Amino acid sequence: MTIALPLLDLAITPDPEVPMGGRSQEEKITVLAEKDPEFKTLIQEHRLLDEKLKEFDRKVYLSPDEEMERKKLQKLKLVKKDKIAQILSTQ
Repeated sequence: MTIALPLLDLAITPDPEVPMGGRSQEEKITVLAEKDPEFKTLIQEHRLLDEKLKEFDRKVYLSPDEEMERKKLQKLKLVKKDKIAQILSTQ
């Protein structure tokens, strides 16, 4: 069973279409997500945080509480991105 995972906004390579070790970044993410449930969860959490941030970005004005929540989500998303990049760099 193949799981289609869209590319994240990870700036790991300048061009995700360029093979890295014989595989593109997208292929590495897909293969690793199929093998490693923790990595798959990490990808899903990153995607969820991205969706929540997009909701804030659609608003014209953010209250101070919303702005704090947005900053918190940005930091969490960056932590997830860093973990994903670290895992991919060892593959």
